[in-house]
Formats: sequence, structure tokens, C-alpha cells
Amino acid sequence: MDAELVIRFRDVLSGGIVVGVVWQMADPVPPSDHPFKYRLAYLVNDERVVGFDNERGKGDHKHVGTEEYAYAFVDVDRLIDDFWREVEKWNAR
Repeated sequence: MDAELVIRFRDVLSGGIVVGVVWQMADPVPPSDHPFKYRLAYLVNDERVVGFDNERGKGDHKHVGTEEYAYAFVDVDRLIDDFWREVEKWNAR
């Protein structure tokens, strides 16, 4: 499987830790129709409270608390922006 790293980050916030990685793949990961594989997470007390990923068989989706929602992937920049918006919303609770 050919993959090129697009972005990787890890940062400590006052409320938790954010980690993320995005790869550009040679082929889409089904059922996604774009060539990116990604995993972004916000962890509070070692528990994921916000997450975006596109695992094989599930496609693009996000996790907020214990809920899972479909996610409409547009591009990597929008993905990162949407992730940070969800982190901010979580911390504003």
C-alpha cells in the first residue's frame, strides 16, 4: 500500500491532547471516494471525546462524545478546520 504523509500533529491543550495524521493513498479506502486516510482525535483523561476518521468499511465519520455521525469529507484543509471546530465546541460545554 503506497501512502504519503500529508500532515501529522500532536499538541497538548489545557483540557487534553490532540493527535492527528493524514496520508494520501494511491487509491481510496472504501467506501470513501477520495485518496486520503485520516485519524484525528482529541483525548481528555485518556478518553477520545472528539474524533474524525475513515476506516475501511465505514467511510468518513466523526465521533463526538459517545455518538458517531457521518462526515462529508471535502478536502484536508476543511477536515482540519472541522476537527478544530468540534474540539472548541467540546471545550465550550
